[in-house]
Amino acid sequence: MARLAVILLIAGCAQLSPQQCPCPPPKPASERAQYIEWSFAALPGWQRLALEPSLRAFMAGCARAAGPLINACAVAPTVAPGDEAAARQFFEHAFTAYALVSSETGDTGTVTGYYEPIIRGSRMPSALNRFPIYGVPDDLVVVDLSAVAPETRNVRLRGRLDGRRLVPYYSRAEIDARSDALRAPVIGWTADAVELFFMQIQGSGQLELENGERLRLAFADQNGHPYRSVGRYLVERGELTLDQASMQGIKAWGIANPQKLQDALAANPSYVFFRESADPRGPIGALGVPLVPEYSIAVDRRYTPLGAPVFLATTYPLSDEPLVRIVAAHDTGGAIRGVVRADFFWGTGEQAGSVAGRMRQPGRMWLLWPRGEPLPRQD
Repeated sequence: MARLAVILLIAGCAQLSPQQCPCPPPKPASERAQYIEWSFAALPGWQRLALEPSLRAFMAGCARAAGPLINACAVAPTVAPGDEAAARQFFEHAFTAYALVSSETGDTGTVTGYYEPIIRGSRMPSALNRFPIYGVPDDLVVVDLSAVAPETRNVRLRGRLDGRRLVPYYSRAEIDARSDALRAPVIGWTADAVELFFMQIQGSGQLELENGERLRLAFADQNGHPYRSVGRYLVERGELTLDQASMQGIKAWGIANPQKLQDALAANPSYVFFRESADPRGPIGALGVPLVPEYSIAVDRRYTPLGAPVFLATTYPLSDEPLVRIVAAHDTGGAIRGVVRADFFWGTGEQAGSVAGRMRQPGRMWLLWPRGEPLPRQD
């Protein structure tokens, strides 16, 4: 009976994985991964690749290293800064490369981009700054099922209590409609609902106040609803063509169609709540360490363990120019679902956003996994 109750509860609520835009689908995907052993020499452009920056990115995640990665993290600091030959030797000796192959998409998937936006606003509401940036609501209930059903160890349900019943938390449209009735602290206010929406999609950002001071806003929690693509919504309704459905294209459409904007944003019921962060090092990913611009990626942790190095072969946005390097799996995301799927972190600010918003490229991925260790178990 207890197990049946768990199954029914899972069916009625969305799952959550911790990150910048963190909301898995309500039931496990049937997609499976193959890990095919690969020689380093056969990796695209391996002999010409600069690896020392990749080593430093990998080491940035070692503060939270666990399990099979611990030994590699212990060896990494012995490589002298700037020593390319030693960095190459480290990766080749400490890891085995495995091509990631999906049962659904083969060896090729999608690589998108994300960044840390900076939006303007204020601590207090005004005629200009009227859209609230919420902290975690007091009535948001988090349920960890792992103690009841170990197979759900990555499942956390979000909801609220209605009497003695746990029901789904408010959707984006409901949160916007409740306004003052929402039991959530307000961190700040901004004038642009679309910029706030995209900060939620990115999972972190900075709020620039009138005096020039900036508040770093980190992901704190999420309402438990699944992520839905607003770009896809607009394409399906003939508002945008597929090649226009970038972040920049959606923002331009919102300016031209203010009367339709609220319905479009509500098409994504997922809503992210923030917390203030005093960490000066930058946005923090799901691994709990600062993201490294152009060397951190978000992955689907069911197939790629957090902290692991990944050889990524894709292209720059709207280009055939190769983008090939070893990156580190430091983050996850609600839209990052699949074996061969990555979100490439470009950095902070407008220039990073310009590149990230246009990135949707085909790509291939190789997991670098410590030699002699069992391959990751798929949940």
